[in-house]
Amino acid sequence: MRRINGTALIIAALVATLGALAYPVWSYADRSGTPQANVAAGTVATQWGPLTATDRDFIVRVRLAGLWELPAGQQAIERAPTKAIKEAGDHLVVGHTDLDKRVRTVAAQLGIELPNQPNAQQQGWLQQLTAATGEQYQRDFANLLRVAHGKVFALVAQVRDSTRNTLVRQLATDANQTVLDHITVLENTGLVDFDAIANGAATATASPTGPPPPTGQAPAAPGVGPTGGDISTTSRPSATTPGQVNTDRPDPQG
Repeated sequence: MRRINGTALIIAALVATLGALAYPVWSYADRSGTPQANVAAGTVATQWGPLTATDRDFIVRVRLAGLWELPAGQQAIERAPTKAIKEAGDHLVVGHTDLDKRVRTVAAQLGIELPNQPNAQQQGWLQQLTAATGEQYQRDFANLLRVAHGKVFALVAQVRDSTRNTLVRQLATDANQTVLDHITVLENTGLVDFDAIANGAATATASPTGPPPPTGQAPAAPGVGPTGGDISTTSRPSATTPGQVNTDRPDPQG
């Protein structure tokens, strides 16, 4: 009887030891943000390749970015305190009008529901811009939008590198060109606080952490319009057709 009890204790101890060793591995693999979890969690099969939760989140974020950046660009064109600000607004309107059409097409093909209005944080940014005047408006415009685009830029690169879905990959390519174009024109205003960005003082993000609850309604184009000013645009989208890369760039400055 003692021998049986002793054997049982040894077996129990071995099981507990193996469990203790295995738990950190399981708990780490289940953390969101790890490559393994990003690939496996919530992945569904489509005719264009596997569609991951990260892919779906990216599509929603592209839509959300346009929902607040497009009206911010229209406002900048109308208020136009400087030529540089008006040019940045011009690029925002043209770029996000084009990109929003693309993201709605991709979402419809993949069966992804999209939001129809900016999230609470983005609405707060629009209210901040509306309330600001003069030099403060220009600085708020340049820095809020530059930081938001910087955050999206990192996500675009991640998705472009890792997605196995051809529709998502093409959308990431288009978004990459648009976001880089907008970063460039915002920096050309001369008002971007690079020290704040480098020091992490600016913590803005262009979207929440995940898709919104389903609404059952098809997304429409951003419902914003002019408020009485001139919103004519002169720039063109970064990519005119899917797969076309704009290489018409100025030579590096010496």
